[in-house]
Amino acid sequence: MSETPTTDAETDVDDSLPDDADEIVQELERKRSLRGAAAILAAVIGTAFSLFQLWLAARGFTLTVTLPVVGRIRIAALQQLQVNAIHVTFALLLAFLLFPPTMGQGFLARRLSAAHDAIDARVGGPVARLADGVAAALAWLMLDREGERVTPVDLVCMGLALLAGGYVVTEFTEIQRLRVFGLEAGRPIQEVFGFLHPLVDALAAVGIPLGSTSYAFLMGVVGTLLVLEATRRALGFPLMVLVSSFLVYARFGYLIPSDAPLVGVFGTTAIDWHTIIQNMWFNTENGIFGIPVSVSVQFIYIFVLFGAFLEMSGAGRWFIDFAYSLTGRRKGGPAKASILASGFMGTISGSSIANTVTTGAFTIPLMKRSGYRAEFAGAVEASASSGGQILPPVMGAAAFLIVSYTGTPFSEVVVAAAIPAIVFFFGVWVMVHLEASRTGIGGVTEDALVDVKAHLRKGWFYLLPLFLLIYYLVIVRYTPARSAWFTIVALFALIALVAAYNERTRLPMLVGIVALFAADLASFAAAGVNVIEFLTGARATGMPLGEAFAYASPHLGWVVIGVGVAALLARPRGDSPLLDYDEHVEESAETVGGVLRRPSLADNRAFGYLSFVGASMESGARTATTVVVAVAAAGIIPGVVSSTGLGPNLTSLILAVSGDSLVLLLLITGVSSIILGMGMPTTVTYIILVSLLGSAISSIGGIPILAAHLFILYFGVIADITPPVAVAAYAASGIAKSDQFQTGVEAFSLSLNKAIVPFAFVLSPGILLLRGTGGADSVHTLTAADIADLGFFVPEVLVPVIAVFLGVYALGPTVIGYLYSPLSRVERAGFALAALCLMAPGLLGVVRDTLGVASLAFDLSLRALGFLLFVALVLKNRRTRDGTDGESVDADAGAAASVEA
Repeated sequence: MSETPTTDAETDVDDSLPDDADEIVQELERKRSLRGAAAILAAVIGTAFSLFQLWLAARGFTLTVTLPVVGRIRIAALQQLQVNAIHVTFALLLAFLLFPPTMGQGFLARRLSAAHDAIDARVGGPVARLADGVAAALAWLMLDREGERVTPVDLVCMGLALLAGGYVVTEFTEIQRLRVFGLEAGRPIQEVFGFLHPLVDALAAVGIPLGSTSYAFLMGVVGTLLVLEATRRALGFPLMVLVSSFLVYARFGYLIPSDAPLVGVFGTTAIDWHTIIQNMWFNTENGIFGIPVSVSVQFIYIFVLFGAFLEMSGAGRWFIDFAYSLTGRRKGGPAKASILASGFMGTISGSSIANTVTTGAFTIPLMKRSGYRAEFAGAVEASASSGGQILPPVMGAAAFLIVSYTGTPFSEVVVAAAIPAIVFFFGVWVMVHLEASRTGIGGVTEDALVDVKAHLRKGWFYLLPLFLLIYYLVIVRYTPARSAWFTIVALFALIALVAAYNERTRLPMLVGIVALFAADLASFAAAGVNVIEFLTGARATGMPLGEAFAYASPHLGWVVIGVGVAALLARPRGDSPLLDYDEHVEESAETVGGVLRRPSLADNRAFGYLSFVGASMESGARTATTVVVAVAAAGIIPGVVSSTGLGPNLTSLILAVSGDSLVLLLLITGVSSIILGMGMPTTVTYIILVSLLGSAISSIGGIPILAAHLFILYFGVIADITPPVAVAAYAASGIAKSDQFQTGVEAFSLSLNKAIVPFAFVLSPGILLLRGTGGADSVHTLTAADIADLGFFVPEVLVPVIAVFLGVYALGPTVIGYLYSPLSRVERAGFALAALCLMAPGLLGVVRDTLGVASLAFDLSLRALGFLLFVALVLKNRRTRDGTDGESVDADAGAAASVEA
């Protein structure tokens, strides 16, 4: 088959790049394009948000500052509830800035517009003028048709968010008291704000008892409503309705008769609004500030910020070019490069949409130019990009929730998720290779690629933060927050060093780093304090050199930062041959330089580094806003489930419906995940399903709890590419200019292994490199002793892992319809059966139970049968390619005929 790439002249497709890939994200996520004062305000809030989270990662909940001579001063010691409240308040402020109340395209807005037009046309006169006035007032208050105007409603919501969050932070002592006596015992609003006495009295005169209502209760109600409003804006009306329905259920679920058929299990005891609000707004066990937000505070945000720093440093484009340099010459090279690039980007971005748009802006046009159909090109990018949430070491936000919900260390989650993630990307790789073989698509021309060695020499340092993160997580086994913090400091230092590096600065910087580190080391050895404390007069007990090195080594990053920044300040107009910031950093530098009326600052290397830091912090905050709003809203659902006692009843109902069948329960969970996840973030889907189904899955079948939670995560990810609401596929179709629905269908087909692999690792936990069943205390990742136990390792780990790779390979010809030559329907069905037997023989547990065969023997027998069927089909198809009578068939001619068909 020809490896010659299809030229532009031979491909009649419109593969022009989108004007701005960010516009696609903003359109799908309904974000504003802020300018002027609003953009500055968003940047200030976002940067403050990131600084707050960096401080928490570095110092914990005690806010302190060290001053020369004075020493360390403690500013505040925050509690978990206060920290969570600040976290959510920052997200609410940004949500009301970034997402408009309405753009005039929603259901209610369209109906109001139609009613207004009808009044104008049919009534006229004073009534029409009144309707015009009301419409104009509403438009001024909340309409932002172009996505560029901050409305009065936004400002009011931001003010209320500050009040609701500020109350939790400043009145924590009162909140503790109200936990005992209830929100009813709180101060009324006129005691908090004395100037409101006349208003409260006026309202009381007309029958509104505001004066007898607790201010704490009012703030809880306001905060809860603001979270719901932010959810509507950022995540859509359906999720807001879903979350609100749980609140309504908590209040009125007692009206369901307990003896009613089917629905009687949902009956609850009566709970008043004060108790509900107390559980939702003033509780860290469940509700808005519950476990999901706590996980966001501790883990999610800092990793989002790490990804933002890495992306803004220019790593994103370097990874894409690196992927092309590795695979571009191969058959179907652009599509394979798309898979690699999406995998690389997935390690620094947990968003399927952002990953699709970021890499797809480059990969999709090249795939189309090489000969792939527009729908297939978009599907490849969407499918590969959705895998970023399951790819270690960072994974998506839901992975950190797994740590909290299962009690499993994140290092073990990373290890367990590694093989299934590799299997997924391998499966997509096989399919794009077979499609390239079927249609005769080769690689790209040499002049369109960069040399691998030259590319690595220029940007090898982009790989260091990822290796360092894996080292901290898996080898040293630091907590995720500490691992991310140390890696971010190292990334700061690395970019400062690379930004300042050139032929003239490299030797002075090396000397400066060595000298300062030696001084710090000597200070610890002689006086037991760092060099800054030593110079300010502090003294302690000296220490041995080895111990001094252990204390001084964490400061090396700060030493490098100091030396790098000093070099940048000393030679601000020098060149940086190794560094190419992301375009957003350059735009930020130009914008700030224009505002300051100093456009020359854009060429200042020191100012460029400062712009990199600022743009990264703002980008991380913008990205995290949607995640924080999502986990805050989703936290309401487990809060209601636990406070109403719905959990145990629901678990009993689900187990009864599934007939205590693990396979049937897994099928119910998988289908529920896909349906529930359509158009919703994976994190929300995971929280909801874990709250409703997690206990049922964990209590049946004797499977590791980590496997059950990863199963839910995988199916939540699949929802991003499952029609009719396949948001990642629709983002890809916007770039590919293809049919949205067909792109979604093909993306789901390419990700079919992602729907089978979860069954494989739940039924064979050895694929996750786990041994044991039940909770985290009774399950562990494989050790050297487990590997040496061949009676366990070979049948329960090695064989399932090899079989799942073979099964994924068998799915390739099943979906594409081609291996060495076109396949018949019978052959495709055979490959599908072989894939099922190889990957998840446990799905045929009914047959096993009927025959009375032991599970392990049944699985091994079925995998052997699947392997034999797979080999037979491969040999048969290969003979077909070579000709049934032994005469060779022209492969190129066959491929050309396939393309013609």
